[in-house]
Amino acid sequence: MHFKMKFLLPAALLAASVGAASAATCEAVVESNDAMKYNVSEIAIDKSCKKFTVTLKHVGKQPKAAMGHNWVLTKAADQAGVNADGIKAGAGKDYLPAGDARVIAATKLIGGGETTSVSFDTSKLKSGEKYVFFCSFPGHSGLMKGTIKF
Repeated sequence: MHFKMKFLLPAALLAASVGAASAATCEAVVESNDAMKYNVSEIAIDKSCKKFTVTLKHVGKQPKAAMGHNWVLTKAADQAGVNADGIKAGAGKDYLPAGDARVIAATKLIGGGETTSVSFDTSKLKSGEKYVFFCSFPGHSGLMKGTIKF
């Protein structure tokens, strides 16, 4: 009996650690900088996630007025319209049109050294649809963009 326990316990611990490692991560950290870049170009969201959280960290030093960044999620087909309407909305509204149904999720605009986050219900995402994230600060979306895999 003692012999069996020596082998069963390590096997049980290994199985438990494999199960924990394969659990879905329902969050992502995205860094932005003063060179108008995100550190990721793709975020994969596991279908088992009911909610997903994105934390945006501005690792640069410039203030929000000069080099502000946000993280905006839309369908790929809606990006250009949301971006154009966001520029019209202005800095006071974080370069996002108020109450726009095309915006699935968005953080507030932040400057160097700041962090913000947004959580959203993944039921808003549909399999087969193309989704993008981008920064809506004027002139940034050309460089600061990526895709969502769901």
